[in-house]
Amino acid sequence: MTARTGPLRVAVLASGGGSNLQAIMDYFREAGDARSADVVVVAANRASAGALDRARAARVPAEVIRDPSDGGAMTRLLESYRTECVVLAGYLKLVPPEVTARWRGRIVNIHPALLPKFGGAGMYGRRVHEAVLAAGETESGATVHQVDDVYDRGAIIAQERVPVKPGDTADTLAARVLAAEHHLYPRTLDALARQLITSR
Repeated sequence: MTARTGPLRVAVLASGGGSNLQAIMDYFREAGDARSADVVVVAANRASAGALDRARAARVPAEVIRDPSDGGAMTRLLESYRTECVVLAGYLKLVPPEVTARWRGRIVNIHPALLPKFGGAGMYGRRVHEAVLAAGETESGATVHQVDDVYDRGAIIAQERVPVKPGDTADTLAARVLAAEHHLYPRTLDALARQLITSR
C-alpha cells in the first residue's frame, strides 16, 4: 500500500451477521484520532444481512450488491467511496476479476482455519470446523490472506492458532475460532494500514 495522508479508506464486503465487521469498526473507533483506518462503506450481497444493520448503527453507508458477479458495478461502487482497501468479512461470493485486478494487493479476507488446509470453494462456516474435527486435527485457528481469483488461494498474511479440545463439536470449535478472528483481523488490518507488514 502506497504512502498516504489520513486513515486508510476501507470498504467491507459481507454476506451475514457481520461480527468481524463489528470487531473491525470497534477497534478503529476506540483508537480515536490515532486510528489508521476508517470503514467508509459496508456492502452485502443480501439486503437482509445483519452486517448492513451494524453499519447503519455505526452511521457507516450500507449498500446492497445486486449482482455479485457484476465486476463493473462493484468496481464503480467501491470507487465511489474512494476505497483504498477491500476487506472481506464473511463474504461468501467470489470477488469478480475486475475487482481483484483493480485492488490487487489490497484485498484481504479472513478464513476460519489454518490455510492452506481446509480452504477452497464451499469451505466456509460450519463445514470448515466439521472438516477439521473429522481430520483429527489438534489445532485450528484463523488466517488473514490475500484475495485473488480463486477461493482461499491468496498469500497468507497472518494466522492465530487455537487448540482443538477433546469433546469439541463444530459449534464449540467455531466459537473459539471466531474469538481468534475478532482479535486477529482488526490488528492485522491496523498493521497493514500502518505498513508494518505487507499484503504483497
